[in-house]
Amino acid sequence: MNTTKEELALTIDESEWSWLRPHLERGTLVLVADSLDLADAALKVTADDSATIEQWINDGKIGKPSETQILHWNGEKQKKFAMLIVSPYVLIQERLPTFH
Repeated sequence: MNTTKEELALTIDESEWSWLRPHLERGTLVLVADSLDLADAALKVTADDSATIEQWINDGKIGKPSETQILHWNGEKQKKFAMLIVSPYVLIQERLPTFH
């Protein structure tokens, strides 16, 4: 089954940090930089595009959250993230607060 970027984009959801913490503890949480498109990153993961993913890891654009980020998020459990599940991983991007 070939999943398209458009199909993945439709499955992007929003989640609070408290809901994502269990995935961190399982080692399946992956932080994606805001400079990357979340659906595109998920597509590369599902396609096992190791060259691109390795480049992103080396550039600091994708990887495990840092201890500093985790401590900050633990103090802000209502913080929102964009999330996309590409089993076994949960890809997340920080959501900036929106003001209406």
